[in-house]
Amino acid sequence: MDLLIDIGNTNLKWTLGASGSLEAMRAVRHHGGLPIDLHAAWEQLTPPRQILVSNVGGAEMAKALERVCRSYWDRAPLFVTTEPKACGVTIAYEHPERLGVDRWLALIAAHRICRGPVLVVDAGTAITYDLLLGDGSHLGGLITAGIEMMRDRLIAGTRIPRIEPMESADTWATDTGTAIAVGSIQAPAALAERLFHRLTEQVGKTPQCILSGGDAERLIPALRLPTQHRPDLVLQGLALLS
Repeated sequence: MDLLIDIGNTNLKWTLGASGSLEAMRAVRHHGGLPIDLHAAWEQLTPPRQILVSNVGGAEMAKALERVCRSYWDRAPLFVTTEPKACGVTIAYEHPERLGVDRWLALIAAHRICRGPVLVVDAGTAITYDLLLGDGSHLGGLITAGIEMMRDRLIAGTRIPRIEPMESADTWATDTGTAIAVGSIQAPAALAERLFHRLTEQVGKTPQCILSGGDAERLIPALRLPTQHRPDLVLQGLALLS
């Protein structure tokens, strides 16, 4: 079995895979290091055939992971990097290395899943939006602050009282706390819808929309789009490289 690891800004997700089939994904908050419960789970694993890693969590996380992998299994993890072309996907960036490896892997997985035009939204600490044509051509994308970052920056940069945002499924609100919470959901949902409709105009047919990331479930109710929720999208991309 291969050990597949997706290290984000906040969470570490992992699973085991073989022959394109993945076990259930597990996720932990890493806080810049490998938590004890992750060590406990990995101590029980049979030594993996290989360890493939998507890392946007920084160099310290990479060093910690390498120490653990060598200690448990005497194997070095392979940290994958973005390539201009792979698995039928061609990156739009002039400098492909500037596209986050997690976004690249998500595009590879989305291309295999959809086989047509698709908008990929990864709602994490930041929210990324990437547009992909049916032939695997990446059109480019956008990055915005994530839901919690949007709320924190709004309160920190204004004279709004430090009111705890109140979650709500409404489209608008009648008090400040709820207005902040609703705004931080409706804004990224509206941007996703705008990009989806622009992609529809460009390709002349209805594309698909795939959501991933830790806050995907918070966005889905606000979206007026047909969506697929794929929490393990980056891990699926890693599996296609294994």
